[in-house]
Amino acid sequence: MTERATAYIGLGSNLGDRERSIREALRILGGNGVVEVTRVSDLKETLPLGAADHPKYLNGVAEIRTTLQPGELLARLKAAETALGRLPQTSWQPRPVDLDLLLFDDRVCDGPDLTVPHPDIHLRSFVLDGLCQLNPQLVHPVLKETVGELSRRLAGGDFLLDPQSSRLVSVSGVIGVGKTTLARRLSQSLPASVLFEPYDTNPFLSQVYAGKTELALDSQLYFLVHRAEQLSPENLPSDRAFVTDYVFDKELIYARRLLDGEQLRLYESIYPSFAARVATPSVVIYLEDSPANCLERIHRRNRPYEQRMKLEFLESLDADYKQLFANWRACPLIRIPASRLTGYSEEVVDHVVRQVRAYLPAEKKPTACA
Repeated sequence: MTERATAYIGLGSNLGDRERSIREALRILGGNGVVEVTRVSDLKETLPLGAADHPKYLNGVAEIRTTLQPGELLARLKAAETALGRLPQTSWQPRPVDLDLLLFDDRVCDGPDLTVPHPDIHLRSFVLDGLCQLNPQLVHPVLKETVGELSRRLAGGDFLLDPQSSRLVSVSGVIGVGKTTLARRLSQSLPASVLFEPYDTNPFLSQVYAGKTELALDSQLYFLVHRAEQLSPENLPSDRAFVTDYVFDKELIYARRLLDGEQLRLYESIYPSFAARVATPSVVIYLEDSPANCLERIHRRNRPYEQRMKLEFLESLDADYKQLFANWRACPLIRIPASRLTGYSEEVVDHVVRQVRAYLPAEKKPTACA
């Protein structure tokens, strides 16, 4: 008896009777004796990517069982599309039906005509939502993460890898969580240029932490100007990757904690013009740990201006970061417990680097189907 594989097919349509086209495509696909459609997710309406003037899509995911090989199944999908009126070379154009081979067991194929897993699974909530409905514990065979985890990173968003945009990785989290260490390791492994926060050059910071609150605005403006310049798209050419040990959006967190009312009003009137000049990260890594553990690291690294820092201050920052990332929609967000990085084993570093690279535009190198 021929062994059957389990595969997942992305379903889409944005022309004509969209639901009918998808149902008819499934009927054609399952009517040949070598493909069995076992389950279909709910169909949901989504906005088109990269073309706001195009009609809205209906999207979903089908689970199938098949005796075909990946290349043979792809040919069947294309034949079904053609039978329902899709014209050749209509990528990014409206079409009556779109059938994408998402996953084929745990197979990995990367060639000129077929890529499995589909290269954009981890960037599309409308795909991940369907996969999660069918099997949230399904593991991506390259990223080695569940589709449930990949979905959480997008928070309902859909993203394109634009080769012209800045290739920026931002590591974020509370003071003392280990951002700089991780940024250094990523810069070595990607590889990428690393951009650090200007703590050591800020002439006001140590005095602010020593209690001179009248200098808090000077300190925050120093950071604001420096970081906005550092993260300007003109300073982040797209032919190189960059890693920072901060995310620009944290500026308001610290301003609202350290400035008095008049200082904050002035700062908030200035902030938007600087924020508008900053490149959006390709991906953010949010390092998470308890404020108590972060305070212990702060004491161990023994920066003089940090030694008066109180646990209560770190707890307030921790709450602010949690609120910031609870509503994060700007780019994919990878949450990593700091404890997972203890010792920075080669296996752990390789896994994190693999995740980050998936969200950066990169050239593909064809390999055989394994």
